[in-house]
Formats: sequence, C-alpha cells, structure tokens
Amino acid sequence: MKPLDLLVIAFYVLGLVAMGALFARKMRNTRDMFAAGGQSPWWLSGLSAFMTMFSAGTFVVWGGIAYRHGLVAVSICTTLGLSALLAGWFLAGVWKRLGVDSAAEFLELRFGRSLVQFYLWLQGALGIFTMGGAVYALSVIICALVPLPEGHWLADAATGNLSVTFASMIICVVVVAVCFIGGLWAVLMTDVLQFIILTASVLMVVPMLLARAGGAGGFIDAAPEGFFEPTNGEFTWWFLVGWVLIHFFKIGGEWAYVQRFTCVPTDRDAKKATWLFGVMYLVSPIFWMLPPMIFRTIDSSAPHEQAYILACQLVLPTGLLGLMVAAMSSATASTATTVLNVYAGAFTTEVYQRLFRPQAPERELVLVGRVVTVLLGVVVAAGALLIPLLGTYTGWILSTTAMLTGPLVLPTIWGLFSRKIGLRTAWLVTLASATAGMVVKFGLGKDGWFAATESLAGLARLVQSNARISEIVVGLSVPLLLLFWAERSIKTESAGWARVEERRRRQRDEKPVLPSHLPARLCGWSVVALALMLVVLTLINGAQQGVVLPFAAGFALIGGGVLWATRSRGGQSTL
Repeated sequence: MKPLDLLVIAFYVLGLVAMGALFARKMRNTRDMFAAGGQSPWWLSGLSAFMTMFSAGTFVVWGGIAYRHGLVAVSICTTLGLSALLAGWFLAGVWKRLGVDSAAEFLELRFGRSLVQFYLWLQGALGIFTMGGAVYALSVIICALVPLPEGHWLADAATGNLSVTFASMIICVVVVAVCFIGGLWAVLMTDVLQFIILTASVLMVVPMLLARAGGAGGFIDAAPEGFFEPTNGEFTWWFLVGWVLIHFFKIGGEWAYVQRFTCVPTDRDAKKATWLFGVMYLVSPIFWMLPPMIFRTIDSSAPHEQAYILACQLVLPTGLLGLMVAAMSSATASTATTVLNVYAGAFTTEVYQRLFRPQAPERELVLVGRVVTVLLGVVVAAGALLIPLLGTYTGWILSTTAMLTGPLVLPTIWGLFSRKIGLRTAWLVTLASATAGMVVKFGLGKDGWFAATESLAGLARLVQSNARISEIVVGLSVPLLLLFWAERSIKTESAGWARVEERRRRQRDEKPVLPSHLPARLCGWSVVALALMLVVLTLINGAQQGVVLPFAAGFALIGGGVLWATRSRGGQSTL
C-alpha cells in the first residue's frame, strides 16, 4: 500500500471514533448504552444485524472457499438469508413482545440466575475469544500489503511486513474505543457506515476484475470444471440444509441478534429488521464472492485465504485499495463491536449489579460498562494471539458454529414457547448436548480418543468421512431430542413461565417510543462524504475514472435523497 492508502485508512479510523463520540452524551443509563433506548429504526437494526454476520472471516473463510471451489461459497452465504427470513417470521416479534432489553434478562426470568451466569461466562468467553480470530485474520490481510524497511521496529522478522501482532492490537484498541465511548448507538451507526463503505468497495472491484479477466465470457470460459456448481466436496446439499437450521437458531437465539430485536420500538419493527437482514443475504453474496472467483481465473496459485485482498490489490488504484482495506476492517469492527457491547452489558447488569451492587445508580453502571468493555477487549486481543496456534481460523468457525449453536441457544428458543421446561431441563440439554458434540469432534474424529477402539471403528470411520455433516447432526439433533423428550415428560408449568407472562403483560401496557431519525441523517451525510472521497481519490490518482466517477455520482444522489427525505420528518432526533 502507498501513503495515500494509509491516509484513507487513518481517516476511516478517525471517522469510527468520531461516530462513537457523537453519541457519548446520549449514554445516560444502561438502557441507552446497551439497548439504544428502544429507539433504533428498524432499517438501522436490520443493516447492523447484516453487518454483525460479517467479519474478516467473510473474506478469509468464505472468500477462500470461493477461490478454491467457486459458487458453493455463494450457496453457503445465501443459506444465512433463508435463516434470517425464518427467524424474522417466527422469533423476532416474540422477543420484542417480551418487554426485555436482552436475552440475559429473559433467561433470568425464565430459568433463573445460575443458567444466565453459565451462559454469560461460556458464551461470552467463547464469542469474544472468537472475535480475536477475526481480528487476526484481518491483520494477516492488512500486513500482507504493508512492507517495511529491513530492521524496522514494527516489521515481522520472517516476512519483512508490518507485524501481525502489532496490527491486531491496534484494531482491538479501535474496536474498544468505539464501544467505550458511544455504546449501542455507536455500534449501530458504525455498522451502517461500514456497510456503505463495504458495498461501495466491492461493487467497484467486480467490474474492474471482469475487465482484467476478459469480460464475463472470459471469466466463465477460464473457470475450472465444476466451478459454478452450487455444492462441492464436503459442502453438500445436506450441509446447506443443516447450515440453514443452525443459523435459524443462531440468529433467533444468540444474544447479539436478540439485541437487534429488542432495541427497536415495536415487534413489527423487529420483524422488518430481520427480514431486511434476510433479503440482503439472499441477494448480496454473489457480489461479495465474485472477486475471489474471478481472481482464480487470473492467478490460480495464490494463497486462498489472501485471494480476496490480492484480487483487490490487482485492480484498485492508489487510495481505493486503502478504502477496500478499510471496508474489510469495517466488517470485522462491526462484528467485534457488537459482541463487545452485548457482553459488556450482560456482565454489567448480571454480574456487577445483581451480585455486588443491586442499588448502584445508572451513572455508576454506565462507568462500569465502559470498564468491562476494556477488559473484554483484552480477551479479544488474547484470541487474536492464540487462535492461530489452535488450528486454522476456517476450521475453528465451522466447528464451533456447528457443535455449539444448538446446545447454547436451543433451550433459550424452546423456553420462548414452552410452559413446561425449567432450569434443570435447560442445564441437562446444554451440558449433555455439548458433551455429545465434544465426543464426536475429539473422540471419533481423526486421531480422536476412541478412533482406535475396535467396537467404535465403524462409527469413527463414518464420522471422519462426513465430518461437517456429523458436527451439524449431533449439534442439532441431541438438544432437540432432549427438549422434545422433556416437553412430553413434564406435566407441570414452570414458575419461570409465569414471570415471563407478567413481563409480557407490562410490555403491552407501555407506550412505545418513536424511532430516532438522527441515524438516517447521519447515513445521508456519510454517503455524501463517501462520494466526495471517491471523487478526490480518482482525481489524485487519475485511474479508473470511468468506473469510479459514476459510482460517486450515484452515492451523491442517494445521500442527497436521504437528507432531503429526512429534513422535515418528526420523531426523536436529538441527542
């Protein structure tokens, strides 16, 4: 990267921190900090959820699969759209009608404090640690583009490029700063800002790469055999079906997505937000995955996990490459800020307030939430340093999602509808199904604990030859069977159900707040600023004007239209 690219990235980082500072004075209580006061517009929540699913892993994991196997990466990403549509239809409105501000609050009402504490420490530690892997993946991409002089104090001795460790720590600091200053409002707005930058960057890269590959016809003709098949190898139709089910439960019950359902004014807004998330994931994966797919026909020997950024480096002029790196950074920052905000809120209310300071004033809780955010940022940094030592980032994401989504979220979702299951059932399902997943992964997998046991040799071979499917089947079927058995066996109503019903009745009596219109105006100005940046960068480097300037004009029209549409509308707009 050239100095102009680094300057663009620096402006992007400053923009994220400034967005957080803009919302700093809105943080009057924990509901403002961790639930946006229930004022988030549905479109803001939906786009934020969409970006939460993104990270550098989208480019490293799915981009690497797109480079190696082609269209199957699009198939995998599209399943997330189906999952979100189903979650919006069946679950999003249910969560909002409960009248709670978080999944942790519901779990305490429905099952009690012990399960909340267990989920909080396990899910929080695992989720935040995994974010460190995304930060590491992003750092690898960035550092590959930043060569340094020999002997430079920030250089990696093995590669001569910027140190991955140093880059990871800088990214962690930026992510923590956004959450620390502006809470959920800052997370939501930076998510949308990142969506705008990411969309602009990818849409510009695709025509540039197609031109380099000889047009659409040249790309299709040069693609390897089977490159446009919807399934490939271990990613079979059964895998895709299982991936839809897993992500239906993940989106419908994981704390970060529940936060998106509860921060909007009404249950209809919660549904619309999730449907927007789903539609975006149905139509956009082809655009996200085209760059590495096209690049495969240009250079078939590149490292697959770096294919995405190498494709961008091939065609983007100076300045715009920095914008693309900023876009990738934005995707990881979006996911990391969301997870940090969710679990900082949970640790603040469920640990500090409930166990140590039940009468703590709101100002104190906001301060504690910021301190917890910093501490959790240290866990993200630890993940960035340690996950590379535990195996590939791709393998980590596939396995943890398949094996742990069911045990950790299915009791929660079942509890939304069942009057019967209680604390003991939730504990049994979580522990038994998680144990079953560990046995399949580490006991019957390659070189597993029981792989050499003669009586289990046939089962071990079956698991090893269908590793991905086995993880999905066990991760879903064991908790579902246990929950179904409990539903049929238990004859009495759980005490937690009555507490939830009481909270639901109080929610019906509350007057919903109006959504804030400030986010729309901020988005409008952000799009206009992006258009101006594209014009300036194109005039400076003088390259690709025929592609970039029409995009700049389009973004200027969109931004101006949003500003015009929101100039006289009512609603909550002040900070």
